[in-house]
Amino acid sequence: MEWGRSIVVHAVADISTGPYKVKDTVGPGHNPEVFQLKDGRYVIYVMGAYYIADSVDGPWQRKKFEFNKRDRRIIESLSNLSFARREDGSYLMVCRGGGIWFSESGVSPYDQVTDKRVYPPVAGNFEDPVVWRTPIQYHMIVNDWRGRIAYYLRSKDGIHWKVEPGEAYLPGIAKYEDGTVVDWFKYERIKVLQDKHGRAMQAHFAVIDVLKRQDRGSDNHSSKHICIPLTVGRLLTILDKKQITAETKTIRVKIAAEDGFNPHTDIDMDSLRFGASEEVNFGRGSKMMRMERSGDDLIVTFNGTGNGITDDNFAAKMLGKNSRGKLLYGYARLPWLNYLEPALSACMPKIDNKEDGFNIAVEVQNFGQVSSESADIKIVYSKDDQVMEVAVGTVPSLKPFKKTTVELTCGKIFEAGVAYTLKVIINPNAQYPVTLEGRITPVP
Repeated sequence: MEWGRSIVVHAVADISTGPYKVKDTVGPGHNPEVFQLKDGRYVIYVMGAYYIADSVDGPWQRKKFEFNKRDRRIIESLSNLSFARREDGSYLMVCRGGGIWFSESGVSPYDQVTDKRVYPPVAGNFEDPVVWRTPIQYHMIVNDWRGRIAYYLRSKDGIHWKVEPGEAYLPGIAKYEDGTVVDWFKYERIKVLQDKHGRAMQAHFAVIDVLKRQDRGSDNHSSKHICIPLTVGRLLTILDKKQITAETKTIRVKIAAEDGFNPHTDIDMDSLRFGASEEVNFGRGSKMMRMERSGDDLIVTFNGTGNGITDDNFAAKMLGKNSRGKLLYGYARLPWLNYLEPALSACMPKIDNKEDGFNIAVEVQNFGQVSSESADIKIVYSKDDQVMEVAVGTVPSLKPFKKTTVELTCGKIFEAGVAYTLKVIINPNAQYPVTLEGRITPVP
């Protein structure tokens, strides 16, 4: 985590005999992030390349990722990448500009799925995203380097993201328990250390006390690498299988015991709120009614009133204080939702002129972790404020990461030399249809 152009990545430090001792130097790189593949190999991403080895002891080989933008513009640049391993061992990647990409193995080609940034819809100079996954959901933090503020997002599938209100971090967050405040001007290059459950337990930052251009050689300014411990979310399970609505009377939630955490003694029970994050983040939500022991775990029954959970929610949140008055929180999956779904994605149509009309070929691929069912596909364009249908068809069932070419036809509807803004829509009648839009000149 350096401000400069490059660093030397040190893979292993020997701490068994006192001070840290570097055992292996991997090679040059910038803004590194390490992850482990399904087959056990380790990958260290650096801007423009990656290193791979069978173990953290090396030997390390330097290679380059392959990227397929799939008829989409690359959003800003393919740098400052961050990665999250999915349940099946495939990988999600977010690039600096906020585009979402998928790779079947983590080192196989990365395919772009989104055509717009997934960042908050606000003005900002965004960079340095970090993404990770817990058993509940995907998490992302992205930094606005000019505004010196960061945002926190959550997602069920890694494609559609919900922006949480407030700031993920901003200057002034480095406070010691004795009250000491270290006034760093900038916090950037965030990375997170995860525990065995995937929960973020420590944040790593590159910090500096002035503007970067004011940091010159032989002065008293320089960048630093600091670590800040994070409050780890508790392990929660909703025990009710029936969908929670505004009419739900009670909600039963199991809070798991863990090393260093006893839910029977370490919670301020009256402070707890449960429900949609949009409610509990602001002091609302369902209140505790009663609790019962379940071995070392604790089952809390909440009054369903005010839970706020709607069809737009994919996780419930518990918020409160521990017995020492410190933050306590956790997320829980909603039992009635399917968290592993297909993710069909189309490329732009390839159109060929024929005697009585046009042949249209559309490549469709499933980037989900489960097979898709057959799906409707439609191509339209707008003319004189009206949506004109070009062609319709069906996408057959596809296994994860498999692709097909859907063949469609239409009449003589395109004029020579005219550029059309075509939109491909998969499952047009679904709550969230999958769309891709672009300009094509079908007849040169």
